[in-house]
Formats: sequence, structure tokens, C-alpha cells
Amino acid sequence: MNWCYWLIAVAVLIGSCGSTFDATGRTPREIFDHAVAAFNDGDLYEAQRLFDVIRLQYPASEFAPDAQYYLAEISFRRREYVVASFNYSMVRRQYPTHPRAREALYKAALCYVELAPPYDRDQEYTRKAIAALHDFIREYPQDSLAREAERQIRRLRNQLAQRELSIAEQYRVLRSPQSALIYYDAVLDEYGDTDAVEGAFVGKVEVLLELGRYDEALSTCVLYRQLFPNGALRERIEQLREQIPARGARAGGSP
Repeated sequence: MNWCYWLIAVAVLIGSCGSTFDATGRTPREIFDHAVAAFNDGDLYEAQRLFDVIRLQYPASEFAPDAQYYLAEISFRRREYVVASFNYSMVRRQYPTHPRAREALYKAALCYVELAPPYDRDQEYTRKAIAALHDFIREYPQDSLAREAERQIRRLRNQLAQRELSIAEQYRVLRSPQSALIYYDAVLDEYGDTDAVEGAFVGKVEVLLELGRYDEALSTCVLYRQLFPNGALRERIEQLREQIPARGARAGGSP
């Protein structure tokens, strides 16, 4: 009985090995159709093998652009985002007029979005994602995906701003107010459209008070009130303004 089970297992194994599609002598269409079927069935290794056959042996065929796109999709499914981005970019570079080129450009950017880490880590991929998304918007400003790209950019810019804000707070913990001020100003100058900007205003005023730079503290409070008349942190700004000595208020003028 055990021998029977062993023979059945061997037969199944041989049968499964023999199910690999032999592309020898097949037309590009036949190879492509089998590759797509394998992709749809989740057999990514077989799909990749066959798409590579088309890409390498039939680069001038009508199926080559789609094969390159599917290779990118396979890498994306495997979460190999750097490789996927390269393959998507190849679609755009080699077949710029192909219908897949638009989506490939967007998905190349999306790969970097997937690679973007939390705000407390190195933000190289976050910046690459923003640049790639801007490239897509410049190329396809009226496309429906452009709105999604803008939403992604806003989220990623918030992430970059949050990083700058967190570094400022770390410098304050380390009792280095001058360094903290540099990062608060970075948020205000570079990320004024993000959710972190109000917190940067508050932090900057607190540091300026600590340094005794009362005129600058007052002008920063005034600017906050102009930009955010109904800001979420207005009450805190008003509390800080009341801490500015009268001589600072006279020098800076009243709001």
C-alpha cells in the first residue's frame, strides 16, 4: 500500500513538472496568452519566464510592451518595488506612445510611495516618490490619476514636515534652541501647506521667548493670527503672546 502512495506521488510530481509551457516553436501570441493565463492564475514564476521570452526573443512584436508591463506587475505583486519601478520606467522609456505608458509612469511613482518609510526614518524614498508623482502630473495634468497623485503628494509632504517638526522637538529636549529654530523655520518656509505648520509656529514662538528674542516672537504671533484666524492652536499662541514683555510689544507694535 505504501508503494502505491509513493508511485502516485511521483506521478503527480512528474505531471506537474511537465505542465510547464514549452515556448519552442510557438508564436509570440501563443506565448503571451499562456503567460497572461499563468499570471491570472497566480503562477508568477511561469508568467515571468514566458514574458521574458517575449521581451528577449520577440522585442519587436506587438506583445513586447505588454510583456514589459506585466514583468513590472509581477515585481510589484512580490513587493520588489525597486525592480518594479525600473520595469515600469522601461515601459515608458521604450514604448512612450503605448497605452500602457501612462499607467506605467504612475505606477513607477507608486513604487516609491510604497517604499516611503515612517517619518522618523530616512526620507530618501519619500522625496523620490514626490518627485515621481510631480513628473506624472506634469505629463498628464488632466488625467484622473493626477488628482490621486496630488493627494499622495500632500500626504507625503505632511510626512516630511512631521519629520522636520520632530527633529526640532528633539533639539529642544537636547537644550539646543538655536538648532530647533532652524527646523521650525524649515517647516514654515518649505511646508507651509501641511498640517505641521501650526505646531511649528507655536514651537518657534516658544524658542524665541526662551532666547529672549521678543520682537521676533511678537511678529511670529502676529503672522500666525493673520494666516490662521481660526487656527486650532490660536489659544496657545495668545498665551505665548501674553508672555512677551511690554518693551517687546512696544518695539514690535501691537497686532
